[in-house]
Amino acid sequence: MASKRTRMSAGERREQLIAVARSLFAEKGFDATSIEEVAARAKVSKPVVYEHFGGKEGLYAVIVDRELGTISSTITAALESSDSSSMTVELAALALLTYIEDRPDGFRILSAGNDRAAGTYQTLLADVAIQVSGILASRFEARGIDPRTAPLYAQMLVGIVAMPAQWWLENRSMSKEEVAAHMVNLAWNGLRSLSGAPELRSAAAPAPADGPAARHDHIPRRKSATNQQ
Repeated sequence: MASKRTRMSAGERREQLIAVARSLFAEKGFDATSIEEVAARAKVSKPVVYEHFGGKEGLYAVIVDRELGTISSTITAALESSDSSSMTVELAALALLTYIEDRPDGFRILSAGNDRAAGTYQTLLADVAIQVSGILASRFEARGIDPRTAPLYAQMLVGIVAMPAQWWLENRSMSKEEVAAHMVNLAWNGLRSLSGAPELRSAAAPAPADGPAARHDHIPRRKSATNQQ
């Protein structure tokens, strides 16, 4: 005689539906995923999904909020535990890469072009940049560098971490430790030799002798009718 299937509690069913939907949203995107597919993969009826989340939008919002909370707390904890500029980048990079390694579907949803999630991910990066800016400002001031430039450099550092992280999601030719080490190599070497008054070399360079202006000076003038007479 076949054993009787154990019935899931409401909490267990909710977690199952979230896991199933997260996988589908990451694979197909929000628009191409239907409640019918979620229900079929979870082996429940559609009303069960509606009962827990009210619809596809509600289900998607729960997943985005959960993933955003996870990645945000992970990165914030890494930033708060750092005591140097190099460690700030290293720990933040490792935190983000570890999240991607552990929850690739969640990161695909957050970093997708879908406006429903992309805005929240950009907001997260902006919040991280604000935290990094505060860390840099105090260290800039101690080194005689204008602390008002800290927000700009914070945006650069966040970009150094965020863009390669999206690349690594689909290109696992290197370990997360190797990727983080290369991020730190670029960021820390730049911070360590940072100039307090940077200048563009091209702005101070003289115009080339054979440039357009120089060629214009050598164009012979046409003789006027008066001079030809």
